[in-house]
Amino acid sequence: MEKATKKTSFLPNVYCNVFGHDFEVTKKVTYYVKEYTCTHCKKQLTTNGNGHLIELTPKFKEINTILERIHNVRIQRSKEKLITSSI
Repeated sequence: MEKATKKTSFLPNVYCNVFGHDFEVTKKVTYYVKEYTCTHCKKQLTTNGNGHLIELTPKFKEINTILERIHNVRIQRSKEKLITSSI
């Protein structure tokens, strides 16, 4: 039985070490919380409670999922309230 080895790509890591990461927004959780991914090395970041970028861990993924669900419910509720008040 062969061992599964995790191969890391060497060139993207070198590129990011030399020139810096090139982050792009991959998910908008709320208006102020977003998830970012580096286009070269695929490193993932998110914003914490203070607005600083931190590494996206499983704990923060779960927090962002719950926060996104709460945010979407509030937006939907406010849209419904707006529609019923205008009638």
